[in-house]
Amino acid sequence: MAKAKKRNQSVGVDPEYLKKQKEALVRRHRQVIYLNDSEMAAIRQYCEKFRVGTKAVLFREAIMEKILKELDDNHPTLF
Repeated sequence: MAKAKKRNQSVGVDPEYLKKQKEALVRRHRQVIYLNDSEMAAIRQYCEKFRVGTKAVLFREAIMEKILKELDDNHPTLF
């Protein structure tokens, strides 16, 4: 008996769904921060040491990591 080949039927993702997902990731809100000389020196040193090419990514990840950790640590409790 020959085994029948199983045919992979992949279900395509709705193009409208993909479009909405992509639009949701667009960054539209600009924020400006000011650093003093020692803070900027520390950022430059970090970027050189860890080969960070884009500071925006570094700032965004650091800020969001801090915010998400704080929200997780301080979630409302019932008791």
